[in-house]
Amino acid sequence: MRYNDSDRAREVAERAHALMEDVVLPIERDRAGGMAVSSGTIAELREAAREYDVYAPQIPEEYGGMGLSFRDSLPAFEEAGRSLLGQVAMRVDAPDEGNMHLLELAGDDLQKETYLEPLVAGDIKSGFSMTEPMQGAGSDPKMIRTTAERDGDEWVIDGHKWWTTQGVEADVLIVLARTDPDAHPYEGCSLFLVPADADGVDVIRDVPHMGGGGHGVSHAEIRYENVRVPDEHLLGELNQGFVHAQERLGPARLTHCMRFSGMAQRALDIAKAYTSEREGFDSTLSDKQSLRHRIADAEAELHMARTGIRDAADRIAAGDEARVPVSMCKVFTANATQDAVDLAVQCCGANGIGKDLPLSDFYESVRQFRIVDGADEVHRRVIARAAFEDVPEEELEPLTRFGDPNRERRTEH
Repeated sequence: MRYNDSDRAREVAERAHALMEDVVLPIERDRAGGMAVSSGTIAELREAAREYDVYAPQIPEEYGGMGLSFRDSLPAFEEAGRSLLGQVAMRVDAPDEGNMHLLELAGDDLQKETYLEPLVAGDIKSGFSMTEPMQGAGSDPKMIRTTAERDGDEWVIDGHKWWTTQGVEADVLIVLARTDPDAHPYEGCSLFLVPADADGVDVIRDVPHMGGGGHGVSHAEIRYENVRVPDEHLLGELNQGFVHAQERLGPARLTHCMRFSGMAQRALDIAKAYTSEREGFDSTLSDKQSLRHRIADAEAELHMARTGIRDAADRIAAGDEARVPVSMCKVFTANATQDAVDLAVQCCGANGIGKDLPLSDFYESVRQFRIVDGADEVHRRVIARAAFEDVPEEELEPLTRFGDPNRERRTEH
């Protein structure tokens, strides 16, 4: 399929594809299934991405990236998503990718120098600390209970977070906290940059979780107890934390979609290769009509996902928040990708659940996509709310109501 990508976007995507074929996938295939990736291998992959000129395509050049627009970066994200190692290599991996975008949008010059540039270079790691355990903020972020109170020229943060992706490894944490208890949470929360080694930051554990394999990241439970940060660690505007968080989450949801659509395409490619060689019941599996139809459906859904993602990205590029299109893309792509990976596992049988192929890792990784960055139900709520905003009541005028015969309509005919 050919999409309405710019020439620049296609050029970078082609180089990203070459990086994946020449470097990333061979390294992935040479590793034993489930083996943890070393820091040396990550450094090697990132150096290769720089040589192929596809490192951090979404970041402005002044901070160490390539300076592509958000829209032009998306095809490269999809290429990176074909392997769990590809997104690490190209520095488009979550959560750092979204946190870098947030720092670029909301950070001041000192914050960008201190945190954004080292993040782009891969010298430090970050976590976005918003979700809280039961009784706290989750799918309904208005339930947030973590607080930040001003004390002179400092802020004192107290709260309990969990599912902070990469929280165990993070050098800096972006923490959402209530700063105006009397205001609605959407108008009374702020973001803070908190060094992971600050007094009072207690990383309790890596929450045991599904997926990730040898190249996964942690999902940390963290207590913030009397954590003090100076006023200059306020990220963005006071009491505008949810506004800034949405600036991060909207584009991040689309980049997630592109990375996972790359995973879906790789899974289908593996399934097609396997079924074209594997024989059973007097023919190759790829000759079985029912299987061919399921592959066709998966390819069609993936095409629709890619098209929708690009439409939403175009709207964002034009200055639209595009909340409803982004929600549509998120829920549709998450389910289409999960279905594609599940189909690929089924097509490959025992080799699908084994670790010689990446499908098992894909399967564990993709299930989280229907929960992270907003559960399916949350996005469907957004879509449904918009769908019912302007219901055309006139469409029901021809109906007969109980006790009110529609005599006028009958006499006309």
